[in-house]
Amino acid sequence: MVHLWLTSGVDLVKNQQTAHRTGMAIRKQKSVSPQRSNKPRSKLSANAGQGSRKPSGTTRKPDSKSSPKSKRISSKPRAKAKQAAPRTEAQYSARPERFKETWDRVLSVISKMRSDKVSLTQASRDAGISPRTVTKWGKSALRKRKSGKYAAKASDNLLRLVTIPTPQGIREIAVRGSKQVSLLAEYWNAVHWYLQTGNATRLKQCQGKHITDASGVDVPLPVDLAELNRLGSAGVLSFESLYARTT
Repeated sequence: MVHLWLTSGVDLVKNQQTAHRTGMAIRKQKSVSPQRSNKPRSKLSANAGQGSRKPSGTTRKPDSKSSPKSKRISSKPRAKAKQAAPRTEAQYSARPERFKETWDRVLSVISKMRSDKVSLTQASRDAGISPRTVTKWGKSALRKRKSGKYAAKASDNLLRLVTIPTPQGIREIAVRGSKQVSLLAEYWNAVHWYLQTGNATRLKQCQGKHITDASGVDVPLPVDLAELNRLGSAGVLSFESLYARTT
């Protein structure tokens, strides 16, 4: 009986000590604040709860004004650059021979329409060129009537390559405008008239006159009879045409 009581008492004391240690551990755990972990949080946990806020370290998008926009490549073929009519002798000389022949025919058509009062169709047929080509290159020298048909203007400013006698021989120059050509044509008629008849009356009317080339330089018309006789005797002026090129 005494042994049983001692055993029970010892167990009771052990239980009380265990309960006391457990309670001490619980109170100690509550009193100690949890320490933050030094481990870096993952991006998912770091961004959790931030909603639509942008992280401060993110790179800003480049400004649309400062960054060049990429050009869209069109699938359509590029239109050919429109060629303009030559305005100087250098521009005319740089063109291929085929264009020069076409240009001379265009001038011939316009001249025939103006002098003979014929239609564009008739003059083009006589020159061996299409009316469409004439209107393409010589449109500035044409006017369209109410009927839709074209007529030549009283004058034009197209480039022409003409010839003029000099002491060194025949010189080619470029002039702009039908008025310059008309003046030179009167001069050449006077020269031929003098060489054929010896009559210098017409030639004297050209004294002091000049034509202006395409670059704006005045070129005097030579009327020295002795010089013209020399050139005529040398055959330089025989059958000489007003134009440097003939179609």
